Amino acid sequence: MDREIKNNTLYFDGCNTAELAKEYGTPLYVMSETSIVEKCREIRDTFLNKYQSTRAAYASKAFLTLSMCKIIEREGLCMDVVSGGELYTAIKAGFPAERIEFNGNNKSVEELELAVEYNIGRIIVDGLDELSLIEKVCNEKAKKMNVLYRITPGVKSDSHDYIVTGKKDSKFGIPLDDEVIFPAIEQAINSEYVNFMGFHFHVGSQLQNNDSHLKALETALKLIKDTKEKYNYVTPELNIGGGFGIRYTDDDEKKSYSYFLDPMMERIEEFSKELNIKRPEIVIEPGRSIVGEAGITLYTIGTIKDIKGIRKYVSVDGGMTDNIRPALYQAKYEGIVANKAEEPKTDVVTICGKCCESGDILIRDAKIAHPERGDIFAIFSTGAYGYTMASNYNKNPLPAIVLVKEGKSEIIVNRQTYDYMIGNEVIPESLK
Repeated sequence: MDREIKNNTLYFDGCNTAELAKEYGTPLYVMSETSIVEKCREIRDTFLNKYQSTRAAYASKAFLTLSMCKIIEREGLCMDVVSGGELYTAIKAGFPAERIEFNGNNKSVEELELAVEYNIGRIIVDGLDELSLIEKVCNEKAKKMNVLYRITPGVKSDSHDYIVTGKKDSKFGIPLDDEVIFPAIEQAINSEYVNFMGFHFHVGSQLQNNDSHLKALETALKLIKDTKEKYNYVTPELNIGGGFGIRYTDDDEKKSYSYFLDPMMERIEEFSKELNIKRPEIVIEPGRSIVGEAGITLYTIGTIKDIKGIRKYVSVDGGMTDNIRPALYQAKYEGIVANKAEEPKTDVVTICGKCCESGDILIRDAKIAHPERGDIFAIFSTGAYGYTMASNYNKNPLPAIVLVKEGKSEIIVNRQTYDYMIGNEVIPESLK
């Protein structure tokens, strides 16, 4: 844990958070490089170094900047992207093309052209017509790409419905009806423009038990077996996704990577021996679990409204524009008055944002030290899906991001200016 309290102040990876707020302004995303590196190394120790023929592709949708690309490259992980913008970020950062994997349920022709042109390592096909688009692009560019099929395993995960992705009624993946999946497999095997590598599944996000992973694995293994029997074709890879949960509050029962991965690897080894095939290369896609707890957000407290007998609202200078998750699917967080970190928690308050929405609530009924205008409030575990889901709603500029490590801080994303925010807006001649 990179949080500690000294002299009544919260420190994060050795940095005084009150000083960070003073130097860089608020709202401010703060990312701990130490924490990110520790997670990457845990993945290496418990998976990559423990099992041969494995890869870990960081799910960049959780948090992606040019600097994050450099950290992931240095730590030896691959990169999972889901859009042209994420792919472009990786390219601009000089991330190795062969270590990039492209997911997404509706890739445009332009995005596929960028992927093929850059010679990325894998395209994960998410729909029946996508393979034909890839073949067309490869034909035009005289390239051949490695592809996997994302399947819909038809399992229900214990998480919020918005972040459950493996059930049959899902916009993600290819359904496993025989008349749907097998012609698609045959097309990929016979294609002169792709190398068919195998299958991919992802059952959901912020999961605290491995039931859905294990059920989905059985579905994928059966498909591998059926493909071998029908087409005498052994798929060399299997991507088992991510979704490993983190600790947002004390109620969250966080599990280790080994808890999820060891049972799956044991079953895959057993299956491969039963089928007398070489065990496929296994790929995982951790995202939130690498960066979620590595980030905090700092705010400055403003207006305080004490509605007697009902609620005490403590407003901060950010809100749903920098963290949409509480408004979107009732995500829960914990926080602290960073400059009163050792003082008694005497007040029960609701931390709210400054947007013109009643739903702009960050934390309900938080027990904190007595708040005053100008205090710095820190919310924990905001490293995932804060910056990447941020918006300019109400014309609020995006916060800056600082990377901290052992008491030192560096800007990795500048605070958005008003001019930059409206930089693409134009007034046509008819309105001048």
